[in-house]
Amino acid sequence: QVQLVESGGGSVQAGGSLRLSCVASTNTFGILIMKWYRQAQGKQRELVATIGRSGTADYADSVKGRFTASRDNGKKSVSLEMDSLKAEDTGVYYCNGQSAWSGANYWGQGTQVTVSS
Repeated sequence: QVQLVESGGGSVQAGGSLRLSCVASTNTFGILIMKWYRQAQGKQRELVATIGRSGTADYADSVKGRFTASRDNGKKSVSLEMDSLKAEDTGVYYCNGQSAWSGANYWGQGTQVTVSS
C-alpha cells in the first residue's frame, strides 16, 4: 500500500505563489506516474499536471505557464510550484500516484488552496 501525504496548502492573494509537496511512503516510487488534481467546491475533480516517471511534466491549459510540477525520485516526492495564482485556482489539491505496472491508483488526503481576489 502506498501512502501519499501532501503539504503546503494555504491562503494567498491573487498574484501570489504557493508550493505544494507530496511525499510517498513506498520503495517503488520510480514506477509511479504522479499527478496533481484539484477540486473546487461544487465541481468535478480536474487534472492539473502529470509528472512522468522520467520527470517530464504536462499541464492543463488553465495552468500552463503558471504552474511547475517536478519530482525527486530519491526523496520519493513531487512538488507543484504555483505562481500568478488566480481566484479560480482555489480548491482542494490532491496528489495521485498510479503504478505503471499494475495500474493501481493511490491518493493523498488533499490540501486546501484558497486564492482571494
